[in-house]
Amino acid sequence: MGRGKLRIYLGAAPGVGKTYAMLSEAHRRVERGTDCVVGFVEHHGRPRTEVMLHGLEEVGRRELSYRGAVFTEMDVDAVLARGPAVVLVDELAHSNVPGSRNGKRWQDVAELLAAGIDVVSTVNIQHLESLGDVVESITGVRQRETVPDEVVRRADQIELVDMSPQALRRRMAHGNIYKSDKVDAALSNYFRPGNLTALRELALLWVADRVDEYLQAYRGEHNIRTTWQARERIVVGITGGPEGRTLIRRAARLAEKGAGGEVLAVYISRSDGLTAASPKELAVQRTLVEDMGGTFHHVIGDDIPSALLEFARGVNATQIVLGSSRRKAWQYVFGPGVGATVARESGPDLDVHIVTHEEAAKGRGLPVARGARLGRPRIIWGWLVGVAGPVVLALTLSNVDADLGLANDMLLFLSLTVAAALLGGLLPALASAAFGSFLLNWFFTPPLHRVTIADPKNIVAIVIFVGVAVAVASVVDLAARRTHQAARLRAESEILSFLAGSVLRGETTLDALLERVRETFAMESVALLERAGDGEPWTCAGSVGPAPVERPEDADVDMPVGDHMALALSGRVLPAEDRRVLAAFAAQAAVVLDRQRLQQEAERARTLAEGNRIRTALLAAVSHDLRTPLAAIKAAVSSLRSDDVAWSDDDEAELLAAIEEGADRLDNLVGNLLDMSRLQTGTVQPLIREIDLDEVVPMALGGVPEDSVGLDIPESLPMVRVDPGLLERAVANIVENAVKYSPEGQRVLVAASTLGDRVELRVVDRGPGVPDDAKDRIFEPFQRYGDAPRGAGVGLGLAVARGFAEAMSGTLAAEDTPGGGLTMVLTLTAAAGRARPRAELSAQVTS
Repeated sequence: MGRGKLRIYLGAAPGVGKTYAMLSEAHRRVERGTDCVVGFVEHHGRPRTEVMLHGLEEVGRRELSYRGAVFTEMDVDAVLARGPAVVLVDELAHSNVPGSRNGKRWQDVAELLAAGIDVVSTVNIQHLESLGDVVESITGVRQRETVPDEVVRRADQIELVDMSPQALRRRMAHGNIYKSDKVDAALSNYFRPGNLTALRELALLWVADRVDEYLQAYRGEHNIRTTWQARERIVVGITGGPEGRTLIRRAARLAEKGAGGEVLAVYISRSDGLTAASPKELAVQRTLVEDMGGTFHHVIGDDIPSALLEFARGVNATQIVLGSSRRKAWQYVFGPGVGATVARESGPDLDVHIVTHEEAAKGRGLPVARGARLGRPRIIWGWLVGVAGPVVLALTLSNVDADLGLANDMLLFLSLTVAAALLGGLLPALASAAFGSFLLNWFFTPPLHRVTIADPKNIVAIVIFVGVAVAVASVVDLAARRTHQAARLRAESEILSFLAGSVLRGETTLDALLERVRETFAMESVALLERAGDGEPWTCAGSVGPAPVERPEDADVDMPVGDHMALALSGRVLPAEDRRVLAAFAAQAAVVLDRQRLQQEAERARTLAEGNRIRTALLAAVSHDLRTPLAAIKAAVSSLRSDDVAWSDDDEAELLAAIEEGADRLDNLVGNLLDMSRLQTGTVQPLIREIDLDEVVPMALGGVPEDSVGLDIPESLPMVRVDPGLLERAVANIVENAVKYSPEGQRVLVAASTLGDRVELRVVDRGPGVPDDAKDRIFEPFQRYGDAPRGAGVGLGLAVARGFAEAMSGTLAAEDTPGGGLTMVLTLTAAAGRARPRAELSAQVTS
């Protein structure tokens, strides 16, 4: 038995009419013949709601004693024993009395759904768990009873019951919600116009989010590629500093203003491991952005503004959110900063938001793990200070009359050497020491302007100067290398930690993992290659990026995974120290590939199980539905062959007509069975060509009585790309089903129209219709809706029609007919050109 479906009436405040709407829906379902009962509905003394309970079957409640009082709760066991198709359960967020089967009513509902029973329930927006703090800040009332958001979000249908604050207050004043002694207090407190307006806005925004999800699903089902609504994709540039949390929350608020908004947080680190980010803070920000429904990305790039813009354009972003620079005013002499550069180079396609925060203009402070290779700007400054600095100092001291002494001159030159070491590392410092010793000898050691040194003491002083300079430069360079190693190890640990987490969660797909490799190592393309054995050709199991390589030897970097698999990267040659992390990615890629293949095997196993189920159902159908027309044919033939009865011409004609009717039914049943078998085995190969609908649809109406169908196909309708044979069979099944359920004297309408690059064929009947919860089940094989008699078909017509429609890249769905009935919507792909007007077929045809 499948899981039941949940329908929720969501209201902005008590009294908007959720329970009344739920009971009205129950009466509609009962009138349609649905087995619907009341599990628990509380009318709270409201006369109109109480009247709606009349005529509905109520399951007895369970009585519980608690603290000397007797309470009633829904009896879950009684509902399960009754086994209705639909049960009404009011107040989804209600907390059950201690001693009940479950602590919360939504847990009772979960049990009913698991048992295959459909549930209709109600809840107010203030009872959603995530909105508790917001509602308390608006109304001043903390909701004690809440329901997890995910429970409501998983509902199959959510219907908003809305009412303006003024109308709700009038209903309250008339005594339709609370008793008269409570009206004044309610109107002056919880039911103030401002409170109701804010709650109404919360409900509308929450439901709008669900509507967008339904819209995206509809567009996907109907293969609609044209843009209906712009989607905001917001990239947040974070540095690992404390301001990152502010930026993420600001971006999330921007995303909420647009339907389907998405937040992508990106942290850019240098390729040499140079970073000032706190690993702990990065982990907190990663968790924050994921909790808000966004994604976290780690990108490598030496030019941060260019890397950020490249990433934003690569993900088709519409906005970039950056924080105000933490640099002090004097630090802008080194450049305009990341924010100004990104804003200048973003172009007209990207909006850049600069968000202020508490850390703005306070300075970067000491980096957590500063260091690594010093980068080109610092090396250039180191060489300038180490080579040009001594020249400027020598010329300055030569033109000053004051005699500072050789010792002071050496200290001044040594300070330049130390500065060169701090800025540029070992080589600029050594050059500064050598050049500085030469200048000391030339300008300040007698004899002047000669390379020789007259006083041996000066020789010792210069040697000590050179030794100290070399020692300082060596210590600075060693510290830089050690810091670089520590930074690389920390970066590797972060990546490996993320990789391990994704493995444990089992959430990384192969494409996502390869994309992570490409982002992490700043590559153009990444491919996972494999082969069956030594000497066999390589095949690509997965790839990302443009023009992936086809052989490991063609890649800039290849990482073997076992004997017959390799990870191939193109874009640049990686240093040796990066291969350790790359090896971890390669091993994980192999694991993900194996997991995907196991999932595919499991899916094939499920398909085989479904095939077995179909065969079992087929045998059951053959045992009755196919035997019925055969029995009728045999009885008629036996009667005609009887020698002891003299049949009149009318009797013989009637018996022959019965034989013909039974043969037609048998042919239809066998045809549908064969078609379903072809669909299940995947042997349907449509021959797509362009054709006019009015050349196919009239041919599909031969199996229905005359004057039972009205046909409306405009002459200006585009041609469609279909298989004419499959389309004829699909339309025939749909029309025959509609005629079967259409009332006597009511014709079925078959109308066609265009919708963008699609053509819709609608088959409209005025029959009993189908409830929403059964609209998908009617397309399943061997399903009859309602009380259709056995022998009227094996329940394959609509299943075959949908299978043929999907084989032609179309869709088949059921909708309610306004005024009652069911409309089948067959959506097909329109051809590029439009059909020419034709005079041989009228736009209005009656079959």
